[in-house]
Amino acid sequence: MNERQKLICERYNLPAQAPEEMIALAMGTLDQSPIYGSRVVLPEDGTVSWFFHCGEHSPDSGFYQPLHAHHLPELLPEVVDYLWLPTDARFIIDREGYEDVWLAGQE
Repeated sequence: MNERQKLICERYNLPAQAPEEMIALAMGTLDQSPIYGSRVVLPEDGTVSWFFHCGEHSPDSGFYQPLHAHHLPELLPEVVDYLWLPTDARFIIDREGYEDVWLAGQE
């Protein structure tokens, strides 16, 4: 965990939780805004708890693609600082500095 990741957890009074090696990213949305992140309960035998998309969400089955988290700094660097947020964390950010972080059920 880096200092920025630690500070985000502290700012929102949330416990830090290490991310898995795999994430789900909507590759076709990377040029859109805002940026959304949702961390769900890791399914039994699952490898992905983080889901990221930009702009409008789509219910299409191929909307998200599985990806190793180490690709995020080059593909969507804005979300790297949020990776240590815990299960049920949600966030919305944009590239101009807007940030909102909450836990599911506290909307």
